[in-house]
Formats: sequence, C-alpha cells, structure tokens
Amino acid sequence: MIKRVGICGSGIMGSGIAEVAAKAGFEVVLRSRKQETADATVAKLEKSLAKQVERGKLTEEDRVAILGRVTGTAHLGDLADCDLVIESVVEDLATKKDLFVELDNVVKRDAILATNTSTLPVVEMAVATGRPDQVVGVHFFNPAPAMSLVEIIAPLTASAETTAAVTAFATACGKNPVAVQDRAGFIVNALLFPYLNNAVRMLENRIASRDDIDTAMKGGCNFPMGPLALLDLVGLDTSVAILDALYDEFRDPNYATVPLLRRMVSAGHLGRKSGQGFYDYSR
Repeated sequence: MIKRVGICGSGIMGSGIAEVAAKAGFEVVLRSRKQETADATVAKLEKSLAKQVERGKLTEEDRVAILGRVTGTAHLGDLADCDLVIESVVEDLATKKDLFVELDNVVKRDAILATNTSTLPVVEMAVATGRPDQVVGVHFFNPAPAMSLVEIIAPLTASAETTAAVTAFATACGKNPVAVQDRAGFIVNALLFPYLNNAVRMLENRIASRDDIDTAMKGGCNFPMGPLALLDLVGLDTSVAILDALYDEFRDPNYATVPLLRRMVSAGHLGRKSGQGFYDYSR
C-alpha cells in the first residue's frame, strides 16, 4: 500500500504533484539537487496554501496538516523508505535513466518507481533498473493541482499489480486516470502536438497573425487558450523535446519541429518561464 511518496524534481510539475499528494493525505518527500531549492519550493507551497485559506478553499487546520506532510531534501537517501517515487526532472532520456539507476540502488526493493515523462519511452527507464516490473509512467498535467487527468503508462515490463497500485494512487489524489500503451506522446501529446506545431507553421508561413490564430481557435473551437499561448505555457524547449521524441518514434511530418520554433528556443525565447516566447511576459 502506498503511504509515503517521494518526488524527484522541484520544478513546476514536481511541486504541483507534491501539493496534490500531500492534500490527499500522503506523506511527501520532495527532493531537489540543492537544499535551498527544496526549501524554497516548500516555502512556495506554504504561500500557495495560505492564499487558498484566504479564498476559503482550505481551512487553517488543513493548511497546517498538509504542510506537515511535506519534507524538502537534497539527499537522495531520504527517499529510501518511500513506497512510490515519482521522477519529474528535465525531459531528457539519458538524465532520467541515470536517475532511475540511482533510485534503484537507494529506494527499498518493494517500492514502485514512476516517471512523469510526457512522451519518452518508459520501458527505457524500466530496464535501466533491477526492478523493471515495478516501473511505470504516471503522467500528471500542468498545473497538477488543477488538472484532473493522469495518464498511466504501463511498459511491457510492468506487472499488473504495479499498474493497479499507481492507478489507485492517482484516484486517491482525486484524479481521473486513463490507461495507455507505452508509445511516444501517449494519448494527449500525440494528438495535441501536431496541432501546436502546425499553428507555428501557419504563423511562419504568414497565413495569419499570432493574435488571429489564437483568437480563431478560442472562438471557433471553444478552447480556453490559443495554440501559441499554450506553447508559451508548456515551454518552447519542452515542446521541441516532445516533438523530437514523437518524430523519432513515428517519422510523421506533422511531428517534425517547425524551424521557427527551434530557432526561438536557440534564442532563449522559451515562453512564460523565460519572459519571452510568442508573447512578451516581461512586463
């Protein structure tokens, strides 16, 4: 039974998953490479929970209890007694595989190791460990506290027991889990990113302006955000990584990154996180 959850990575996704798990009653160990980063992430969570109390979404008692279930650390060894460890670091396969090797050597033998990858092959991480039957994908969406979906990805090596355990965990977190095969992009990104990529192609070919493309998709399809604004939210570098992984697997031209998108990443225009993408966020 999963009671204690470790999270590797203190970025937007890692901190969001930590909040979700702690609110659901799980003990959470949030690991970052530096203690000051881990402490800053916990402090940010504290601030977020305080705002939720002010808005009447949480009681003060709940806020204190949630914070009491979260510990920040820089030491991988502090994850040793976790029942489930979710990796949420940079979307790079080599980096993730190296981390899974480390986790396999540190975390107790009956624990489940999971990746929050949005598109990379889960089986590659599984076979890097000595417990491939206990490795799965648990893909939360950004922002994790608000988004209801979790994709559960079972590689060929995963046991039915492991998949059932993480599905139950996602359900306990108040999420709606869906099962998907271990293919690049899974469900959502495999369908979403050709659309986003083609929106950039439309802009590059000057078929329509940035604002008109986004306005058209919001007004014509009732989407909450236009594709270019959504790319800024996801991060242009992350989007290129996802498209490259999709293209490597399927060789579909719709997954071939549009040159404009790649050049924007080279220029450091990564979207909201850098202050500049298709839109300017510096003001």
